[in-house]
Amino acid sequence: VSKQLWHTVCCKSLSENCRSLLIWLFCFLYWCFNIFSLFQAPPKEVPKTIENQRIYDETTVNPEDEEVAFDEGTDEFSAYFSRLTNPKVLITTSDRPRGRTVRFCEQLATVIPHAHVYYRRGLALKRVIPQCVSRGFTYVMVINEDRKVPNGLVLCHLPDGPTAHFKVSNVRLRKEMKRRGKEPTEHIPEVILNNFSTRLGHSIGRLFAALFPHDPQFVGRQVATFHNQRDFIFFRFHRYIFKNEKKKVGIQELGPRFTLKLRSLQKGTFDSKFGEYEWVHKRHEMDSSRRKFHL
Repeated sequence: VSKQLWHTVCCKSLSENCRSLLIWLFCFLYWCFNIFSLFQAPPKEVPKTIENQRIYDETTVNPEDEEVAFDEGTDEFSAYFSRLTNPKVLITTSDRPRGRTVRFCEQLATVIPHAHVYYRRGLALKRVIPQCVSRGFTYVMVINEDRKVPNGLVLCHLPDGPTAHFKVSNVRLRKEMKRRGKEPTEHIPEVILNNFSTRLGHSIGRLFAALFPHDPQFVGRQVATFHNQRDFIFFRFHRYIFKNEKKKVGIQELGPRFTLKLRSLQKGTFDSKFGEYEWVHKRHEMDSSRRKFHL
């Protein structure tokens, strides 16, 4: 009897010790978890920027929309995207351009294939356009200047328009750029269009795309980029360079660089008096909110 009693007492004390040990271990782990959570950083919040706080635009384009596809098949650029026409661009200036504007036009002609520079010497633009249409040009690009500095660009798609007017700023010619690459080659560049998401932006993106021929020549490794950010269109011209047996890639800017701001989009070819405007930038009405963009 004494042995059985001793055995039951020992088992009971052992079970109580194990139970207390488990309780103590659980409390210790719970305490460690709370201490660790105090020193652990909270989840990082997404920073608020003007881009991700942008007011939604009802005209935002869905590429898979049937209505968008129909408009693309019937608009002024449908012949280009159907490969029925090849781009041919005439670059001209306002009357009596200065040296900086002349060099800017010459460098643009090296960026856009099949571009020709012509100084019209007082000839009205409305008289230039019919001559360009008869000679097979698909674009007229006019560079305006103020105080010897390029400050405006008129881009007219031929023969049926549209015509876009841009403000030009932050022009940097090749000689003004540090660490620039060698002169561009005659290869057809790739074209990158970023963030043209609304109906108006989609039209402007197609306007830029139709400046360049189809089928870029990848051997030249040249890229023309139109990047839209907060309705400012930044143009850059790069050459990408392969490093370490083509495992790493770097870019080298060739120039020129400049920034565009859309002022108006007009139906048809250039007509300053009787032209019908699709869109006009009205500063006091449209710039009331910093989170509202149009392209």
